[in-house]
Amino acid sequence: MANIHRPRRGSLAFSPRKRAKSQVPRTRYWAAGEEGARMGGFAGYKAGMTHVIMVDDRPRSLTEGMEVSVPVTVLVTPPISVAALRVYEKYNGGVRATGESWAETLDPYLARSMTVPKNKKGHSLESIGAKIDEIEEVRLIAHTNPHLIKSIPKKNPELMEIEVSGGSMADKFEVAKSLLGTQLPISSIFEVGEIIDVSAITKGKGTQGAVKRWGIQLQKGKHSRGGKRRHIGNLGPWNPHRVRWTVPQMGQMGYQQRTEFNKRILAMGSDGGEVTPEGGFPGYGVANGDYVVVKGSLPGPSRRLVRMRRAIRPKDATIKTPEILYVSTDSKQGS
Repeated sequence: MANIHRPRRGSLAFSPRKRAKSQVPRTRYWAAGEEGARMGGFAGYKAGMTHVIMVDDRPRSLTEGMEVSVPVTVLVTPPISVAALRVYEKYNGGVRATGESWAETLDPYLARSMTVPKNKKGHSLESIGAKIDEIEEVRLIAHTNPHLIKSIPKKNPELMEIEVSGGSMADKFEVAKSLLGTQLPISSIFEVGEIIDVSAITKGKGTQGAVKRWGIQLQKGKHSRGGKRRHIGNLGPWNPHRVRWTVPQMGQMGYQQRTEFNKRILAMGSDGGEVTPEGGFPGYGVANGDYVVVKGSLPGPSRRLVRMRRAIRPKDATIKTPEILYVSTDSKQGS
């Protein structure tokens, strides 16, 4: 009998596959702006998926100029509040925080997520501005406002850092000062047709076996022992005397941060009812308030936080406004 051979299944690129520490995704890199200093990201909550009919405007596409059906994800994007300004300096090959300044008035819901500084401890804007030559990065400490969304029972805001990118360091600092203590809608950060990157924590599936977790093949009837087929053939060679990390085994599956690149914003609006299917999105309900429609699927279940940033490696940075002909509002219940 010929030896049974099959290449390994399951990418090792995301190992170790362990649970994320927080539902707020981490952003380690921001796109360098070329049109002046501005805030580089936003955050929203996933409502669900539907589809739109639009005119294909991709150059050299087989369906260019034709009407095509495109799957889309709807995100509910209430305004985010800028609570503080934080600056970083170079340190030991990286950066470290060197000063921060908090807004005079803070959202009362912020106390649910953190201990709000009673005396707004930190540095004054004047003292930070005096050391502008030593500053390497300018970031804003912002938080979401889930209490503005009727379909999400949670009220605790998510706190995150968003970098101010583009322009000179003095321009970044001036923009950050002007945004301190304000509420910003998504329309002030992104525009329709723009290419973005999205990050979210995927749907958690708990502890799963090697077949589901890594996609390995079931044991043949001849090779299975006691009728057990959902396991690997062996744990590796005698030498080295240990089980190597490349061996597919059971363990945590899902609830890990994933980033998807080059997603296109197809539509924005202030009334989520315009894109809500009949009966509401499954697991979410009616999308009220500001919303954004993104082409394709996004990580995570409904109601999960999704962070957006300007694309760091867009294939085409040209912003083209898509021509949307129809947005499906047919019921998704039971589908």
